Amino acid sequence: MIFNTDFYHSLGLADVRRKVMDGERLSMDDGRALFNCPEPLAVGALANEVRRRMHGDKAFFVANRHINYTNVCVNACSFCAYQREDDEQEGAFVLTAQDALDKLAASPVAPREVHIVGGCHPKLPLSYFEEMLSAIRSQYPDTVLKCFTAVEIGHFAKLEGVSIEEALKRLQAAGLDMLPGGGAEIFAPDVREQVCPRKLNGDEWLDVHRKAHAMGMKTNCTMLFGHIESIDDRLDHLIRLRELQDEHGGFVCFIPLPFLTENSALTIDNPLTGLEKLKTIAISRLMLDNVPHIKAYWVMLGVKEAQAALKFGADDFDGTVVEEKIGHGAGASTTQGMTREEIRGMIRGCGFTPVERDSYFNAVEG
Repeated sequence: MIFNTDFYHSLGLADVRRKVMDGERLSMDDGRALFNCPEPLAVGALANEVRRRMHGDKAFFVANRHINYTNVCVNACSFCAYQREDDEQEGAFVLTAQDALDKLAASPVAPREVHIVGGCHPKLPLSYFEEMLSAIRSQYPDTVLKCFTAVEIGHFAKLEGVSIEEALKRLQAAGLDMLPGGGAEIFAPDVREQVCPRKLNGDEWLDVHRKAHAMGMKTNCTMLFGHIESIDDRLDHLIRLRELQDEHGGFVCFIPLPFLTENSALTIDNPLTGLEKLKTIAISRLMLDNVPHIKAYWVMLGVKEAQAALKFGADDFDGTVVEEKIGHGAGASTTQGMTREEIRGMIRGCGFTPVERDSYFNAVEG
């Protein structure tokens, strides 16, 4: 249920409400008004209206398996607790293709989607990743391989001395189906210079996805929020994603990632509250009118906040995951994985109908 016009008028959101109800695109100023609204439930109700208009009472999930192939990384982002400088540092690891297959074989259920990301290792050639993809594809021919962030793709291409397009084509030939959305962080250059100066910049991140979309490859997109960025930085990030989506329609899902402070070298004076996370998720749903799905990533939100996010515009609960190292290294206290039945119960518990999906959000039989 959405609050009445008078209530939104009292909050200075009457015109925003009208636009939402009429399906009009929101502006930067509209986004500012939503972030400045003192009533998070009013913002959440608008996002829930859009979410139900698009998906009814469905809440999606996938039987997936995360694999992190290395934590050795040249980027040294200030917020990252996962990274190791080199192979000799304590706790450093690099998986072989067989290691990845062993992890998949040990999964409780055969995954419909394999999500592979890792650090930007200074010495792993493109052939390492081709071999891993080919090995998994041979054993799991029907599984969608959603692998390697735009940052990793850029790193692979640079190390190999090839173009982004050539790197993508070679990986696609080896079995790559989709790109995940990680590494976007916040596009604002001044913020990026402080939190992840060695990574691709915002324009470069967008260009990798643009090139993937032009090749017919679907991808996801993310935003890391709640660190040193401003509200305008968040809105600029969302609008730039929206603009790229207008070009090819290649983004399947947006994943808002709350910054976790526990093990980060980045000092945050005012960590995110639960309501701030939910408001940002809601505003993401309202601003990204052309991205079909918004994920409540339970690994980083926590299960209870992820359930609440389904009432604040999110329609996807991610999946079984099984093992995840990056978010947990940053301080996530959630379990490493959930069963299908646990996820169905979480979704039903907040009044939605669980729908098991594939990577492209087609319903599948569980």
